Amino acid sequence: MTANDLPLTKEEILDAAEQVLRRFGPDKTSVVDIAKVLKVSHGTLYRHFASKVSIREAVTERWLRLSITVPLDTLAEQTGGSAAAHLRLWMETLIGLKRTFSVEDAEMFKMYAAVTLSEVEIIEAHVNRLITQMGRLIDSGMLTGEFKEGNSEQLARALFLATSPFHHPAHAKAWISDSHTADFDAVWQLLMSGLLKK
Repeated sequence: MTANDLPLTKEEILDAAEQVLRRFGPDKTSVVDIAKVLKVSHGTLYRHFASKVSIREAVTERWLRLSITVPLDTLAEQTGGSAAAHLRLWMETLIGLKRTFSVEDAEMFKMYAAVTLSEVEIIEAHVNRLITQMGRLIDSGMLTGEFKEGNSEQLARALFLATSPFHHPAHAKAWISDSHTADFDAVWQLLMSGLLKK
């Protein structure tokens, strides 16, 4: 049995797919390109994934989890100090990650932006994970009396949606605007005025 005859794992396929997608971009990458990197026939990949689209979706889902969700989850677990400060740091980190990836990992970001338009379930699951993280931070602020009492999940969803111009890929072209930071500050202060106890 040669190395090429060994069974492939989904992770190995996704690693190769991510490498090829970064090189050629999502529009020009084919299943054959991915198979060449793995030194297998393209039919081998179809045993794990039904189509090129399903490979792209899996790569995007994994990229979102490892590049966005996992780093933010660490911040969502913070305790002690100001919950408002933790929530602001979480949001600024989300915004910073998205802005960085839009420039430094442009092909993956482009694929992610395309998936937001077509694969509602993947994006909805991703957004729900982020909202859950925000909800934990809001819960901690309610427990300490820093935030007003309320439904933390609803409040987290409202905060997430209200700040979407600063982190949704549809608005990426506006992120280089000189007023971007000041605009975020103004929106954040308004949102916090409704959340903080007087």
